[in-house]
Amino acid sequence: MKIYQKVLLFIATIFTLGTVSKEVHANEFNFSVNPVLPENQIGESGYFNLQMSPGQSQTLTITLKNTTDKTVVVEEEIASATTNINGVVEYSPNKIKADSTLKYNLVDYASIPKEVSLQPNSSQQVKVSVTMLKENFNGVIAGGITFKEKDSEKTNSNSKGLSIQNKYAYVVALLMQQNKNTIAPDLKLNSVEPSQVNYRNVINANLQNPMAGYLNQMYVQAEVKGLSNSKLSYKANKEMLQMAPNSNFDYPVSIGDGNKLEAGKYRLSMTVYGQKNNDGKFTYVDSKGKEQKFDYQWKFTKDFTILGKTASKLNSKDVTVKKTPWYENWLIWLGLLLILLALFFLFFILWKRRKKEEEEQDLEKEKLKAQLEEMREQISKEDNSDETDV
Repeated sequence: MKIYQKVLLFIATIFTLGTVSKEVHANEFNFSVNPVLPENQIGESGYFNLQMSPGQSQTLTITLKNTTDKTVVVEEEIASATTNINGVVEYSPNKIKADSTLKYNLVDYASIPKEVSLQPNSSQQVKVSVTMLKENFNGVIAGGITFKEKDSEKTNSNSKGLSIQNKYAYVVALLMQQNKNTIAPDLKLNSVEPSQVNYRNVINANLQNPMAGYLNQMYVQAEVKGLSNSKLSYKANKEMLQMAPNSNFDYPVSIGDGNKLEAGKYRLSMTVYGQKNNDGKFTYVDSKGKEQKFDYQWKFTKDFTILGKTASKLNSKDVTVKKTPWYENWLIWLGLLLILLALFFLFFILWKRRKKEEEEQDLEKEKLKAQLEEMREQISKEDNSDETDV
């Protein structure tokens, strides 16, 4: 638990939305946040790291200060800790779904007013109610408290008409535990499937931390090899990742800009190291060529298949993949050929039918003509017979 105890007092996060510009002009916060640490605080940290008894309830205090000459309305929200696609723990609200192993979600054990109004040049104490679950529990309930100025979104623009919309927020970590028992970490590989990150094709390996403790200092080596096409090989090595308790995240293996995703069978091979320790029994050579020792190591191998329709769909959305001109697409030519063949057979059938109808009409005409001739001959015979009688 040494790593997460180094979490900063405030995580001032700038979320950039909209079209990216070359220059970003950061706005200053109109308020400050200062947590008042209680007596049951663990360690000399600048965030809440509480040791509580089963069923214990208490009220935490956070001092907000408005340093401006105007009223500032601050929105407040509590969220459970998650792990994002970069292998970084997030303590603020986000769209990441709660992991299936998350039994104790911080939002169920802590509450805070939705917003507070700060008068000009004043300070105000905000109360946070927390309650520890009643049953005995080994591990950490982790999350954070987010403070954001209401209507703080501001848009910057440049001469080219590009704009940036910024959101500013303070995040204070909140950890709750009943004891200081060390939890042995674990790691699982859930699934492997093709996807996209920033409109670029990747192969995502979903890693899961099913334990109620942080998984720190993760070094990951991953390789995807083609089984249907042995020439295909993609690698992704990353260092110093971290996972929140009871969380999962997609570890992306890029196939490289401009490369098309091919349908077929593949195999993922992955080795993950965790918890650095100079006396650890597992060794990893980092990107600088230095040996690193770890207490834990996990090895995963998983075969998977990419379907043709999936590959085509992702390739069509990848902004780096050069789109094939229509005249170079053999499927289009095949389609045109099939249409021409269909039209040819249609015209052929219509022509045959027309020809048959014409032949039948000619045959009818011949029959009528023969009948007329026969009638004429009959009439002629009758006339000759009458003349003879006379």
